[in-house]
Amino acid sequence: MKKLLILAICAMGFAFSANAQDDKKATIEVPQWVKNIKFSGYGMLQYQGQDPEGNHTNTFNLRLARFILDGKIGDFDWRAQIQGTNVKGPGEPTVQLVDLYAEWRKYPEFKVRAGQFKRAFTYENPTHPITQGWYSYANVINNLSGFGDRTGEKSSGGRDIGLQISGDLFPNANGRRLLHYQVGVYNGEGINEKDKDNKKDIIGGAWVMPIKGLRIGAFGWTGTRGDMLDPATNTQISMKKNRYAISAEYDLNEYTFRAEYLHSQGYGAAKAGNNQREIDYTLGDKADGWYVFGIVPVVKSKLHAKARYQTYRDNKEWNRAKTMYEVGANYFFTKNLQLNLEYARVNDRTLANHDYNFVDVELDFRF
Repeated sequence: MKKLLILAICAMGFAFSANAQDDKKATIEVPQWVKNIKFSGYGMLQYQGQDPEGNHTNTFNLRLARFILDGKIGDFDWRAQIQGTNVKGPGEPTVQLVDLYAEWRKYPEFKVRAGQFKRAFTYENPTHPITQGWYSYANVINNLSGFGDRTGEKSSGGRDIGLQISGDLFPNANGRRLLHYQVGVYNGEGINEKDKDNKKDIIGGAWVMPIKGLRIGAFGWTGTRGDMLDPATNTQISMKKNRYAISAEYDLNEYTFRAEYLHSQGYGAAKAGNNQREIDYTLGDKADGWYVFGIVPVVKSKLHAKARYQTYRDNKEWNRAKTMYEVGANYFFTKNLQLNLEYARVNDRTLANHDYNFVDVELDFRF
């Protein structure tokens, strides 16, 4: 009997101890900034085929995968985003940090962002790769907005390291703001790169929104890319970048129409993108291009039809123009899973036989 009593007392002691520990655990509070962290991401799987004379290709490709952390601490929003992509081509994957920034957002009229993020140039640059709706950003955006840039800068997804202020002004009676502005100061070297010449790029833009869904704007960009190789003197120099863009967009109720013209003054590298640093003087110091597209719902929230016309001229002359006439459709299995189909007739004046066909199929998903 005595032994049973001792065992009962021990059992009660253990129970009280466990309850005390449970109570102690229950009082531990998770900080609000931890609760505000959101994990998300997406993947883009791709098949492409094209038939330029003497260079037919068709391949499956992992276009990209991204993993994103978003959070909020007081009046600051922050983001960290890592990307994996075959940036150099199939079989040559690259994993890199693409976004890391914090933004003070207390007032809609004046926001401050610092870190690595999208440059304040063009409407298409900051558009999400999936909602952008096409096999790729327009060629002129890729070459003149910091993707596989004309300057030879490595593929940067339109990003750079710097500081930006932006805001939305003049709310109307319905609270919709009529004017947006953004101005940024950047290293000018692309992502994950320090400034090579201690000179900064300055990029700014503004647009008006006279009616719901419509915005009309303009952008300017001046700066340099440092440590470029001048083949004439075999010395390192800074290469100037002076660019502007004129943009218009209507986006409402699943109807999207956008047109942009970009112009660049400043010599380019021997090859766009891939971290090239040798200047090519043979193409001159000017380039330009434009695109216009429409995406419209055929079955609301389920099936969209699309068409795009685009041209890029790496010497601002028609003898090297690349023009694409594109049609296609985007089908949404759910809001987080879609299939994109696209056909293009390409006219590339740099080839002996200018015309060829291009097809792209993508399966894109979010989580």
